[in-house]
Amino acid sequence: MPRKIILDCDPGHDDAIAMLLAHGSPAIELLAVTTVAGNQTLEKVTRNALAVAELAGIQVPIAAGCPRPLVREIEVAPSIHGDSGMDGPSLPPPQRQLDPRHAVDLIIELVMRHPPGEITLVPTGALTNIALAVRKEPRIASRVREVVLMGGGYHTGNWSAVAEFNIKIDPEAAHIVFNTSWPLTMVGLDLTHQALATPDVQARIAALGTAPARFVQELLAFFGETYRREQGFASPPVHDPCAVAYVIDPQVMTVRKVPLDVELQGALTLGMTVADFRAPPPSACHTQVAVRLDHDYFWQMIIDALQQIGREQP
Repeated sequence: MPRKIILDCDPGHDDAIAMLLAHGSPAIELLAVTTVAGNQTLEKVTRNALAVAELAGIQVPIAAGCPRPLVREIEVAPSIHGDSGMDGPSLPPPQRQLDPRHAVDLIIELVMRHPPGEITLVPTGALTNIALAVRKEPRIASRVREVVLMGGGYHTGNWSAVAEFNIKIDPEAAHIVFNTSWPLTMVGLDLTHQALATPDVQARIAALGTAPARFVQELLAFFGETYRREQGFASPPVHDPCAVAYVIDPQVMTVRKVPLDVELQGALTLGMTVADFRAPPPSACHTQVAVRLDHDYFWQMIIDALQQIGREQP
């Protein structure tokens, strides 16, 4: 049976690819897309989500969520994603309507409506919506199958020396999510920096010749240039689809169970995700980190999804 997921995101070039992977994989039943401020303002990332859904024929509710972090001022990433949050491709004005519900309420409604253990939450942006949902309705913690998030890193950072962007922009929300008792897999930078869109990968995508594939080519062209300029990558890492890929088939990556927490006080370490590798984890440990990616299998998942979407479109 396909795994039911809610994709909570801030599109974003790699969020867009995550949406396409979730929609195009037969192993996933995408129930909803919810948006949160992060890569750009809530208005911009929500518009991007609607545009991607229209381009790919994604017919699920799309609901806007929190326009700012729980405590801190909003911080966005135009140096990576541009002024629109998805610079590069030419996106048509979305025609479809936004769901009138707040993302937090939609998440709660879907989780409470389904039997326990059916829905997986896949957040690929700041964790603001997820934190507020579990605070507003604590019962979802025992009903969610698991949380598979893109964020953090146990050895590396990108928004500071030790903190990853999604966690650092709302560390209080991350602290809530990491310390809730649901099963949680952190797909962090240590893993996603292995998910490089190499020239060979981009050539395989180009060879598909479909509109979704051309869209991904345009995404990767802009994303690749900003990553070369800002972070010195020869090929861009596509972070967010890694979390979706793990839900499709956990065999795509190696994971290790370790206690995790989020630093809220450090002047130099704010937003650091701290993984305790010192000893075997306690039996009650509910968190794990992704360690090693099967690069070829991961990209084959994306290519297969793009082929499927291309077949579905006229």
